[in-house]
Amino acid sequence: MRNYHVNVNGTAYEVTVEEVKGGAAPVAAPAAAPAPAPAPAPAAAPAGAGEQVTSPMPGTILDVKVAAGQAVKSGQVLMVLEAMKMENEIMAPKDGTVTAVSVSKGASVESGTLLCTIA
Repeated sequence: MRNYHVNVNGTAYEVTVEEVKGGAAPVAAPAAAPAPAPAPAPAAAPAGAGEQVTSPMPGTILDVKVAAGQAVKSGQVLMVLEAMKMENEIMAPKDGTVTAVSVSKGASVESGTLLCTIA
């Protein structure tokens, strides 16, 4: 047994701790519940090939200004995202063709959610 003095929020305590010699028997962890099956990906929003454009912050999509197959230029507005009562324009990072649009108008998104893909 070892004695320790511990101070917690200004109150002093004397604690006695038992030493274990030679290693203790392992303690079995409780069995974990099986993970729920993943939800199937929506068929209307397949991920396309190319660079992924993701949401920079949580919010609501107010407007989607592009469609799959549409050619876009670097800096062109792809969507409008409302976050904290401000409208933020999500712009194309490069010239290319939109291969997939993964969200629709009115969708709530989290930071990092895939919005669209540009090849």
